[in-house]
Amino acid sequence: MKDINRGAFPTMITPYHDDNTVDYDAVRKITEWYIKEGCTGIFAVCQSSEMIYLSLEEKVRIAKTVVETVKASGKNVSVVASGHTSDDMNAQIEEMTAMAQTGVDAIVWVSNRLDLHNDGDDVWIKNAQYLLSKLPEDIAIGIYECPFPYKRLLTPKILDWCISTGRFTFIKDTCCDPDMLLARLEQLNGTGVKLYNANSQTLLYTLQNGGAGFSGIMGNFHPDLYAWLCENYDKEPEKAQQVQNFIGLAAFTESLAYPLTAKYHMNTVGVPMSLWSRSRDHKQFTKYQRMIVDDMIKAENDIRAIIK
Repeated sequence: MKDINRGAFPTMITPYHDDNTVDYDAVRKITEWYIKEGCTGIFAVCQSSEMIYLSLEEKVRIAKTVVETVKASGKNVSVVASGHTSDDMNAQIEEMTAMAQTGVDAIVWVSNRLDLHNDGDDVWIKNAQYLLSKLPEDIAIGIYECPFPYKRLLTPKILDWCISTGRFTFIKDTCCDPDMLLARLEQLNGTGVKLYNANSQTLLYTLQNGGAGFSGIMGNFHPDLYAWLCENYDKEPEKAQQVQNFIGLAAFTESLAYPLTAKYHMNTVGVPMSLWSRSRDHKQFTKYQRMIVDDMIKAENDIRAIIK
């Protein structure tokens, strides 16, 4: 199994043409932009990718496109991908097997898929054991506490089981709870399982306490700031706090018409794509929201001037 980099892992959006087909050329350009901005990893085919609206064929092709683009760059960038959306266990096996064959460094399970009705840890672990037994032994596994259709947080018992298998390497944490984050980091310390915080407001706190990096929505807006913070939080603590202050406030824009906001933002930084989305009506992205994103871009540049 490949080791997964530490650092910034943006949750990749899916670009479409106006006819609702996936724009694979834009997938390549987004990937190249992440790399240029200093990201050490990419989380493809995730919730930000609108994965529940993608066919298995589209999921696989997107993951392959990202992997091929990273290889062509010659950069050391880890690619993890999910696409874990089915309820039926056999369909889940098909999804994860197909994703494992794309060349990604790790396949990422959605935590609620292992316990559809929140029946408890024993059910989760039993289903996880079965799924793990049906997948290639040489592929690393990650877990994403996806909030849809419900957020299934990992318990200490589940984390202990994951550690015991030696197969898990990537946890995308969405608990947004400083005390729980600290307990998880202490539990994972010294193991091969790395925690990537999806919550911008607690990112610096987790980095200071052993977190491996960031994997969240706002990596689609200013990934360079997340990459800088992950690399320099302990080298330049005063500047790191200024970056944290900005990203913590900027992340409240997640409540806007995402991923339309991210697509608009990418167009402003030279990554052209349609604003079309399968999960949002483009009319939800209003002039008011456009003004907010424009102001955020100005503030981003102010922070960049500080850390140069």
